[in-house]
Amino acid sequence: MPAFDLPAAELEHYRPDVQEPPDFDEFWRDTLKEAAQTEVLVSVRPAENGLRLTRTWDITFRGFAGDPVRAWYSRPAGVPEPLPAVVEYAGYGRGRGLPHERLTWVNAGYAHLLMDNRGQGDQYGSGGATPDPHASAPGGPGPAARGLPDPRAYHYRRLITDAVRAVAAVRALPDVDGGRVAAVGNSQGGGLALAVAGLVPDLAAVLVTAPFLCGIRRALDLTDASPYGEIGAYLSVHRGAEEAAYRTLSYVDGVSFARRAAAPAHFGTGLRDTVCPPSGAYAAFNRYGELTGVDPRKEIHAYPYNGHEGGDAVHVRRQLDWLAGVLPVSRWPG
Repeated sequence: MPAFDLPAAELEHYRPDVQEPPDFDEFWRDTLKEAAQTEVLVSVRPAENGLRLTRTWDITFRGFAGDPVRAWYSRPAGVPEPLPAVVEYAGYGRGRGLPHERLTWVNAGYAHLLMDNRGQGDQYGSGGATPDPHASAPGGPGPAARGLPDPRAYHYRRLITDAVRAVAAVRALPDVDGGRVAAVGNSQGGGLALAVAGLVPDLAAVLVTAPFLCGIRRALDLTDASPYGEIGAYLSVHRGAEEAAYRTLSYVDGVSFARRAAAPAHFGTGLRDTVCPPSGAYAAFNRYGELTGVDPRKEIHAYPYNGHEGGDAVHVRRQLDWLAGVLPVSRWPG
């Protein structure tokens, strides 16, 4: 697949207008205030992972509307002092899987919390464990279109709230340095991490790769690939519903969250990505932090001949090196 989005030279300066609803900040302030009415941690139980160098716990915390959300929490074995933490968000259709699957961050010396995706987990990977009690709202069957006619009923209002509460959950653990928490994600997870950066003002760092839900209107014009294709499929049946759908989507666009973020940020994108077009990543990157009054440290890595996989393991190594500089671990295991 040849490059299909804007040329690289244009992407570097791409700063599209942002169509934000006038009550964007009020909408999220009220949503998160409601979620914060309940104590965040429900249970923390040791989990067998078959590993000698990593300890894992099965955590349940309260997310949107107080709903229970599952997560794996892992940390290097034999390191008792509080550690900086990485909160990771999984991709579209994927759940938290099994406790031994994602070890990169814990092997780098961080405490690591991997949040389950409510109402997802059945498309690939090793499954999830968090239902979505509110999934009967009108809209398409897939999460991207679930509740689309109404921003208050939209799936991503719930999932983004869960993502913010995941940061509160990891900070509530006694062996975490709560002042040094980073958000990390790829694809849908990248969109969630970016939302967290815009909604959690004291986040220490954010690492965003191939983010979903960035520059949504343009992405819908460029690609039919899922998840954007699910939104297009819904609108192909519900003719005339575009205005309501676009209004809902304007509350979850990652470019709006990026404008409100201040944490140091590391981005990555493949210039041949037909799933999450690179113009969305660049729009978020180029407008990152513009409403905060600060000039946050940020960098982006583009991979001209790669699609949604982006830089893959090469990019992960860049993430590791960058985060070690921003959020160093004081003592390595072993």
